[in-house]
Amino acid sequence: MGAPVVAIVGRPNVGKSALFNRMVGTQHAIVEETPGVTRDRIYADVEWRGRKFVLVDTGGIDTAESRDLIQEMTTAQAKLAIDEADLILFVVDTKSGLIPQDRDIADMLRRSARPVILVASKAEGAQRTDYVEFYALGLGDPIPISSIHGTGIGDLLDAIITHLPGPAGDDEDLEAEQVVKIAVVGRPNVGKSSLVNAILGEERSIVSPEPGTTRDAIDTPFTWRGRRFVVIDTAGMRRKARMKSPIERYSALRAARAVGRCDVVLVVLDASEGLAAQDVRIAGYADEAGRASVIVLNKWDLVEKEEGARARLEKIIHVDLVFLSYAPRVFVSALTGAGVPRLMETVERVADNHARRVATSVLNEVLEEAQMRVEPPHDRGRQLKIFYGTQVGVRPPAFSLFVNDPGLVHFSYRRYLENRLREAFDFEGTPVRLSFRRRG
Repeated sequence: MGAPVVAIVGRPNVGKSALFNRMVGTQHAIVEETPGVTRDRIYADVEWRGRKFVLVDTGGIDTAESRDLIQEMTTAQAKLAIDEADLILFVVDTKSGLIPQDRDIADMLRRSARPVILVASKAEGAQRTDYVEFYALGLGDPIPISSIHGTGIGDLLDAIITHLPGPAGDDEDLEAEQVVKIAVVGRPNVGKSSLVNAILGEERSIVSPEPGTTRDAIDTPFTWRGRRFVVIDTAGMRRKARMKSPIERYSALRAARAVGRCDVVLVVLDASEGLAAQDVRIAGYADEAGRASVIVLNKWDLVEKEEGARARLEKIIHVDLVFLSYAPRVFVSALTGAGVPRLMETVERVADNHARRVATSVLNEVLEEAQMRVEPPHDRGRQLKIFYGTQVGVRPPAFSLFVNDPGLVHFSYRRYLENRLREAFDFEGTPVRLSFRRRG
């Protein structure tokens, strides 16, 4: 059994994301004065007094009849978070006071049969009389907090752990297992959220034909064939010149950071559109960050019947994404689910390759054989000599090779050695880092 889930819910702009950030300790959810900025569920791990739980931030619940498709979907996402939660934090706004929408949400929470803690947000400098009206909701004593100043947060965390189910008892073995984190990146509207939903098998991320629907990086844990994963759905990365708002710029930064904290990057391309210059830039983030990568050609169902479509796309990728030549390519349709099982098999394989360790003795046998097969370069009568090598890191695999003179290492020979290591140890999908050091 995993860690308990605590969901933060409430109407728009009552301070849910500010509370989430204060409890997590980072600027994890986007916080702006614009109501409704958080639209998907945001997950983060929290620990307090030795107890761990998963905190979930949600978009604002709008109980009024709305013709706004995005708002309806956001409310649906919040309801899904309620269904999967062990405990609900119902946030109300001390400054605006009790309104009918709060009563509607309270009724919804009572029907969910989940335990609820009532949180009176924005209570900086407030007196008890300022939030006494919230007793009318029938959800017990409200806990006054100020996310800006941090007051009341400790009391709230104490209340949370008293409501959590007891320790699972078998979490130690689960924690010892390496969780594979997958970041899904790409331009707006290439089908990233649809792909995430196809992987998870449920409507976990908001999917809309409107480009840019996902604005936060959404972390969702799941299990596939008995192995634990976290998939991170990110905002579409536009070119800087096309970013129209602070929220959009922050979302792009969040997507780039998601690449930095994952194990495997799914670089999602639209197979029906081919390759754009921005696709190349996005793919470069993964390589520069040293992450394992899989190139995912989504919407394959739209072009698979065109004669020569696969060969044409393969040729374009081979030329324009040459720096990701090690990354496998998987053709999928998030709409139909075709290719998704093969994609997950590929993710698992490249994640293992990304974390692979090589025995020093075997590594040096390969290096010796490589020098015999292709003579090291000469320069002005001196020849490169590799004395021995050792692995110095994983994720990505990194090797230090001790030589007579690092200045003799030619780019082409470096690439040759990297390819020999790839052949010998199956480093498909992952960068390989080589450094050359003078033997002392």
